Amino acid sequence: MIEVSPQRGLRTAVVIIAVIAVGAALSWLAPILTPLALAVFLAVMIDGFSRVIRQKLPMLPEVAALPAAILISIALFFGVAFFIADNAASFAAQLASYTPRLNGLIRQVSEMFNLNIPSTVDQLFQQLNPTRYLGTVAKSLQSFGQNAVFVLIYLGFIIASGRNFERKIVGLWPERSERGDAMEAFLSIRNGVERYLWVQTVTGLMLGVGSGIAMAAIGLDNAVFWAFLIFLASYIPIIGGIVGTLVPPVFALVQFPTFWPALILFGVLQTIQFAVGNVIQPRMQGDSLNIDPVVVLLALAFWGAIWGVAGMFLSTPLTVMMMVILAQFPGTRWIAVLLSENGEPERLSRGHAARSPAEKPRPAPKRRGPVKAPTPK
Repeated sequence: MIEVSPQRGLRTAVVIIAVIAVGAALSWLAPILTPLALAVFLAVMIDGFSRVIRQKLPMLPEVAALPAAILISIALFFGVAFFIADNAASFAAQLASYTPRLNGLIRQVSEMFNLNIPSTVDQLFQQLNPTRYLGTVAKSLQSFGQNAVFVLIYLGFIIASGRNFERKIVGLWPERSERGDAMEAFLSIRNGVERYLWVQTVTGLMLGVGSGIAMAAIGLDNAVFWAFLIFLASYIPIIGGIVGTLVPPVFALVQFPTFWPALILFGVLQTIQFAVGNVIQPRMQGDSLNIDPVVVLLALAFWGAIWGVAGMFLSTPLTVMMMVILAQFPGTRWIAVLLSENGEPERLSRGHAARSPAEKPRPAPKRRGPVKAPTPK
């Protein structure tokens, strides 16, 4: 029988109560903290871009690396926005030609399952009365615009204050040993976020390219657009994969006169999602982030319940940050061990200390003299 000391039990109870209190505070302060968390995430991404630019383009002045990374990020953002807006407009115009097929599908479904539903799309829209949801949609779009503005403001101030980061570290931890531990924890968090971005980008490209080839093979309209949306949705764990396997087959039902293209497409997309999501991605995340796959699912549910879609997007990076920070204190290290994949939360990679891909390992210090053998007693 395992005996638990009263002191350890009390400490565990305090940690659990603190976790609940922190979760309530995060939910209450979501309008303030969500833009800030997104801005920090973008700042880490831009910092990683700048270090990669310095490594790949050594002829470029060091002071120009950060502005170049910012310009690349802005160009990517506006390029993605333009691509989505341009294809969404043509996609919406194309939906009008699908009305007869939609009416036929509605009649088939109602007859198959003996449902009392309207027989046409127009009658269905009238019954659903989508105008009553316009207010909610308008508020959501307004909130999204405000959050985007706050994210950009926070991002600008974070980048501007980055030059004084080392001075703050020295002021917070005057002792060299404590300062080294703090910097090691910070680098672990930074490298973990960068690795997460790398893993999600690589697996998202696999999903987008594979799904695009499958959709183009059966002749689905806007296959490139759907493939790009699947790539973007892959940054949201689990939910993005579900959307990527269900939505294109639904539109295949509308486009084609029979059910077979939709069924074939669903089977192929499900196979691609299973191979990438259950074989490749967990292996890459386990090797690079050292997070248990079950923790990834629980983190998605936890942060999604607190911060919504933004929390789902940031669930894995925030969990990496929590694991590294909790591992620094003896009273909370056991939580970090449970979050980790191999029981060593201090290491984000199996057998290797956390290090950015753009950083070269430091050489071992030279010995100042011959090593003397111990004198036998």
